[in-house]
Amino acid sequence: MTEIPDLNARELLEFYLAAGADALLGEEPVDRFAAVEAPPVAPRQPSERPAPAPTVTARPAATAAAVVAPDEAAMAARAAAKSAATLEELRAILEGFDGCALKATATRTVFADGNPQARVMLIGEAPGRDEDIEGLPFVGRSGKLLDQMLKSIGLDRTSVYIANIVPWRPPGNRTPTPQESAICLPFVLRQIELADPDILVCLGGPSAQTLLGIKDGITKTRGRWFTFDTGKREIKAIATFHPAFLLRSPLQKRFAWRDLLAIRKALSG
Repeated sequence: MTEIPDLNARELLEFYLAAGADALLGEEPVDRFAAVEAPPVAPRQPSERPAPAPTVTARPAATAAAVVAPDEAAMAARAAAKSAATLEELRAILEGFDGCALKATATRTVFADGNPQARVMLIGEAPGRDEDIEGLPFVGRSGKLLDQMLKSIGLDRTSVYIANIVPWRPPGNRTPTPQESAICLPFVLRQIELADPDILVCLGGPSAQTLLGIKDGITKTRGRWFTFDTGKREIKAIATFHPAFLLRSPLQKRFAWRDLLAIRKALSG
């Protein structure tokens, strides 16, 4: 049987934080399977009459926090995003938007990084733990790999613009739900429109499926050129593997290299 290594308190806290458990539910453990003994009831004497049932006064239920339906939240997001005239206005509007529940569990709003005037814009899926702490996209291990990938074709963060479909970290780094992505989509579409790049790079299958409207997985999608309407004009778009996937599957880097070469060729054309 495999032995589980002992973890100290700090390691346990780091593990729980990485898993998305950031709230204390109780200070003492409760055995909910333990039998609960009913308190003894004294027998009623024959001469005693049963006590009248107590009068129960109905109390109004506690007012719950307003929950916006996904469709209504998406409509509100479209109206809010459309009102932004600049990227700075869009950032401020997004930070004040409460229609997505992910915002309540995230530490920061991860808006973007890089150069908004760059010809290349890269879009991932959602922030991870490191991004949630720093407030910037792609700053963890996958971010370091992305920097290396960009460097291989003569680019860096001063010559690209980086964002995500969802600007708030899902708890435990889980995949955003379709409803969460749909609510956040108007903001990233407006972000692309305002940045107006020449080339859009979708990092990973979820980004490609959301922005390019395709159903195929990233293995079939990567390396193919698509046309994307920014709202101002039509530009080239391409999908490639997410750096986090390449960290798990390093043999796929050879295909990502081909995609990078295609991007470099398109920039020089």
